[in-house]
Amino acid sequence: MKRRTLHLLFALAALVATLLLVVQTWRLRQHQALDAAISRAAQSSKDAAALDSTLRDAPREVRLARATALARAGEHEAATRLYSGLIEPGQVDAVGRAALFDLGNLHLRQALASATPANATEPATSPLVELAKQRYRDLLRLAPDDWDARHNLERALRLSPEQEEAVAEPDNEPVERRNVQLRGMKAGDLP
Repeated sequence: MKRRTLHLLFALAALVATLLLVVQTWRLRQHQALDAAISRAAQSSKDAAALDSTLRDAPREVRLARATALARAGEHEAATRLYSGLIEPGQVDAVGRAALFDLGNLHLRQALASATPANATEPATSPLVELAKQRYRDLLRLAPDDWDARHNLERALRLSPEQEEAVAEPDNEPVERRNVQLRGMKAGDLP
């Protein structure tokens, strides 16, 4: 090979490496900006209304972090609204699955917290337990291998066992012994 060909190959390799470096640097900056936005959203702010208005256009991860911070701060209604906004029917990604799981946990915690010492054995009557079970079931339909959701669903089922509906059972009498009526014949006429 000529020296010029080697120099061109080396220049091409250096150009490709430089392009890869630029792309990776750009992606790193994006991740750092996302991490900064998540940490700002996760902190409880005195100006929560202004922060929540800016979250409408924020990435889903930032809204999930804000919903988690609101749930920890005890603002359950606002957290439920944010979690519900992250759950898009039909297409649920990792953030949507995390929102489903966290929303189920929020409902379950609220049900356990609402149980007073007098009815500590009866948080099962709470509709919040039913909401939590539904969220866990929704998540398990999307990700059947999610063991955390499976465990929490089992815990919710222990608090509030499923009520089996009374199903009308058909006669268990064998077909041969049923009373068959035919016109013009008596029951004793048949073998």
